[in-house]
Amino acid sequence: MKTPIVCFALFAAAATSVLHAGPWQSLFNGKDLSGWKQLNGTAPYAVVDGAIVGTAVASSKANSFLATEKTYGDFILEMEIKQEGLSNGGIQFRSLSKPDWNDGRVHGYQFEIDPSERAWTGGIYDEARRGWLYPGTLNPGAQKAYKYGEWNKVRIEAIGENLRTWVNGQPVAHVVDNVTPSGFVALQVHALQNPGQAGFKTSWRNIQIQTTDLKPSPAVPALYVRNMIPNNLSAAEKAQGWQLLFDGKTTKGWRGAGKKTFPDKGWFVKDGELGVVDNGGKEGFGGGDIVTEKEYSTFEYEVEFLMPEKNANSGLKYFVNESASPIGEGNSAIGLEFQVTGNLGEPANAAAKDYNTLGSVYQLYARGALPGGLAIIPRLKEWQHARIVVHPDNRVEHWLNGIKIVEYVRGSADFKERVAHSKYKDTPEFGLWPKGRLLLQEHGRDIRFRSVKVRELK
Repeated sequence: MKTPIVCFALFAAAATSVLHAGPWQSLFNGKDLSGWKQLNGTAPYAVVDGAIVGTAVASSKANSFLATEKTYGDFILEMEIKQEGLSNGGIQFRSLSKPDWNDGRVHGYQFEIDPSERAWTGGIYDEARRGWLYPGTLNPGAQKAYKYGEWNKVRIEAIGENLRTWVNGQPVAHVVDNVTPSGFVALQVHALQNPGQAGFKTSWRNIQIQTTDLKPSPAVPALYVRNMIPNNLSAAEKAQGWQLLFDGKTTKGWRGAGKKTFPDKGWFVKDGELGVVDNGGKEGFGGGDIVTEKEYSTFEYEVEFLMPEKNANSGLKYFVNESASPIGEGNSAIGLEFQVTGNLGEPANAAAKDYNTLGSVYQLYARGALPGGLAIIPRLKEWQHARIVVHPDNRVEHWLNGIKIVEYVRGSADFKERVAHSKYKDTPEFGLWPKGRLLLQEHGRDIRFRSVKVRELK
């Protein structure tokens, strides 16, 4: 029985030597916790059989972190993890703990460890700060990469503004962000969500880091990139064909709906934001909607928006047809619409068919439920992320803060039936035009937009 084990060990060593080309440093000597310190919670960490083992305890009211004494900027980090007990955990990187910030609360980027049915392991969370940057829903193909109860190989690349993760060789997340350029690495044991989780263990071993002669892994063309830097296109996004529709400074590429030029009132550009002047919601007193100069047929479109007040009212329209109906004072151009509204709540019940909640397809499809979580549940006075995907096969998706909340098929029997019972019933071929413009709606209420991007799909 020994021969297969030896052969497997030799194979693993050979594979590791190929993967680990470069000057790697061990962060854990396999014997004691030299070079590490505990922060915040009181969950115990111990060295058992060459691994660091953290144990969840009911007495710890805060998340516990075993942090490196050194800090790191650009690096590639690899380790193996295993869990015994379905308890949430994580690996902090470029993280901080300062006495003048929330009494030393650990905050910063986290590689999520999630053995639950949600399966967001490898997603990137901003601990005690902005919340979810890259939930696992953005890469559903990687949600089965993590193997509960087994040793899992994980990899984190933090090089410049690019933060990338892998689980067992499967690419999971790619975030572009510049909030924290350096910080410590830490192993997290989560505070208990229920007493039955006491005694659950998470183990880490073979923890090593590379800080010089870094060679980023090859780009993954199909992997969605979440860029947190306003009005910015990363190299990865450019390679995927993304283009900025708002440069943060001008209104280039936009004009008034039904007009030849950009409105001379009702809109402003300031501090990297494209915004609507609040006139109390008086339709016809503003500058009217604005549309892209270019038309699109199949595409991926994303916008960040901020709604200062509950009475916010706007929309992200697509397949806009300016000739479908008259565009006069107080009238909006016709098109499918991602509803942008201060109505943040869920529909009261399935029968309510509330098509006017944030992210719904206005008049046609109600938004689906959102899971709980900071930066997932929408909030006023905070930047929200909208994403619309129109596939070549006419499937359309609405995404809100990284969660797909609507999916439908243009031209399907269901779609046509819904249109026939909507305000668009007398508009010939509504929503079925082969191409159209993208539109930002002006309803006379304070709304801000930024990071407006599009890429055409083939």
